[in-house]
Amino acid sequence: MIRSITFAAVTLLLFTACEKKSADNSAATDTTRVQLVNPGKLTVCTNVPFEPFQFYRDGKVVGFDVDIVDLAAKNLGVTQEIVNIDFAVIKSGQALDTRKCDLAAAGMTITEERKQNIDFSEPYFDASQALMARKDLHLATLEDVKAKGLKIGALASTTGRDYVKKLGFDPIEFADSARQLLALQIGQVDVLIQDLPVVRTWLRKPEIAAQFVMVTSLNTGEQYGVAIRKGNAPLARAVNEAIESARKDGRYAAIYKKWFDIEPESAAP
Repeated sequence: MIRSITFAAVTLLLFTACEKKSADNSAATDTTRVQLVNPGKLTVCTNVPFEPFQFYRDGKVVGFDVDIVDLAAKNLGVTQEIVNIDFAVIKSGQALDTRKCDLAAAGMTITEERKQNIDFSEPYFDASQALMARKDLHLATLEDVKAKGLKIGALASTTGRDYVKKLGFDPIEFADSARQLLALQIGQVDVLIQDLPVVRTWLRKPEIAAQFVMVTSLNTGEQYGVAIRKGNAPLARAVNEAIESARKDGRYAAIYKKWFDIEPESAAP
């Protein structure tokens, strides 16, 4: 009887070990099933500059989004290669469908409209909008902007542009945030709407803070996601696993503090 019990116990242990090994091998297979545009590289479309999410520093693209995608690249055992491209081509899904890149990370808000063309990772950043203007205008709200008949600038194809258009504004549109900021500085527009972290980053620079101010923040309840070609489930899993793992082990919080100089409100999803 004792021998029978012992044999049964050993058999159970071996069966459990085989199950675990099979599960581990299955997870590894998911990684190897990821098909990349360029072997050995995770090719990422973005729209530069959009500081602090992606921007040039010493000739290299760096930023919060870059570090987030690096988590997935390292898990896949490849390096990240960045392609700078028009944002409209990213949000339409064209850049992914034509294999210009494997995924896109461009401070992009997850919306139902965009989900028709692309799949998204789990949210990796909670976002909102903000207004920025010259100090001497003494503005407090969007209503002030409308009442004074001021010109407002927005990035083309973005949720910020859509937000003010729904409120009856006819914004002047710009292809990237550098041109948008320049338009404010030279007086082409009086006010701009931009993602809150971008406005805060601009106003950390003394030469900008001397002339401009954040008028107000607009709690739009947005969340950013990494864009993936529709149906590319293995890559979506790889990105989600990388983000979830980084949230749990503290790497996400460290990346967040590196670029925003504050702790995230919650490292958990």
